[in-house]
Amino acid sequence: MSVISLTPVDYLFTGTGAHPVTFALSYKENPDPAVLRRYLDETLKHFPTLSSKLRRASKHNYVFQTEDNGLSFETLKSSFSFEELKDVRQIITPVRSKEKEPLTKITLTQTPKGSVLAVSISHALVDGFSYFHFLSSWARICKGQHILKPSLQREQLLPSITDHEKPITFNYILSHCGLFYGQKRHELGTDPIREERIFISREVIRSHLEEAKQKYEIPFSENDIITALLWKKYIPLWSDGKNNPTTYVTCPFDFRRSLRELSKTYLGCALCFATASIDFEGLVKASLGDLAILVRNAVGKVNRDYILGSLQTLEILRRQNGLVAMEKVHLRHPQHGIVVTNITRLPIRDLDFGTGAPVSFLTYTEILRGAAILPAENGVEILVLHPPKS
Repeated sequence: MSVISLTPVDYLFTGTGAHPVTFALSYKENPDPAVLRRYLDETLKHFPTLSSKLRRASKHNYVFQTEDNGLSFETLKSSFSFEELKDVRQIITPVRSKEKEPLTKITLTQTPKGSVLAVSISHALVDGFSYFHFLSSWARICKGQHILKPSLQREQLLPSITDHEKPITFNYILSHCGLFYGQKRHELGTDPIREERIFISREVIRSHLEEAKQKYEIPFSENDIITALLWKKYIPLWSDGKNNPTTYVTCPFDFRRSLRELSKTYLGCALCFATASIDFEGLVKASLGDLAILVRNAVGKVNRDYILGSLQTLEILRRQNGLVAMEKVHLRHPQHGIVVTNITRLPIRDLDFGTGAPVSFLTYTEILRGAAILPAENGVEILVLHPPKS
């Protein structure tokens, strides 16, 4: 049993509304559960934090404590196939990042047409990179292959404590972290999530890129354009625009590539957040290029100083106001914001546990007013999570 310190960003994903990382992968074959479990145990030797629970260490601190039951592994049988699934929660209950609860759940469901492997891990333990690093390593170990071992070093993300007499405010959190501080987050209910899936072809993306580049002569990325499109499309649907409020789009940013002292294989949550803003009337009138440059400028500000400053700010906030303060931090503005996550580089083909690669997958997220950019043939698929109907 070992104890591991949380980094400041880990605390964002604890308590109520903590947004676990959850996917369900569909396979044509039914692997042997005992074999999977045996190789899982071997994989966990390299990924020990995945077998842990949150334990309170003080008024301001949790620790990850590895325990035998910190990870749950179940095998189920189902009469329905993967294609009939409407919600990942039909085969797995996503983890809750709360004290004394397992932070990793894995369920292998045997179906009439194969099997479904569903994996839910606390976002406090992993981001997208670490989540798929773990799964692909498990798959490689099943096939007797070498793995790229994760780095367990996290001291670089534990800021030194400094005095900060003034209280941390909404505007301070926004400017230093790209996040929103306000009311306590709500637990997602059991009602079906209002989900929408749209497809954007490569041809349409290229057309928008060319139009934006002609105006600004800037090499926009596809992500800039898609994020701008989602911002412009969905905020007017979710906000009435009264009193011309400021609207926001937030983009999670993996800082492994920007923080040199951190290993590229760091096991944990290595996220900071880039947020762009424009008033409602400006949003409605703006071209995609106008919005894309706001996105590009926001992401461009994410450098070493911003990353370390964000970690320091979150550390001060928690020490000033306790653990409950982290449940008041939102990834996007609760009324006039959208968070857009790009996960087009999912290594789905690498998740072959010896019986073939997945033929399909589903994802689950609790970030309402959010969108995930997913890979699709000849374009991208966008998963949009709408707010509840009022």
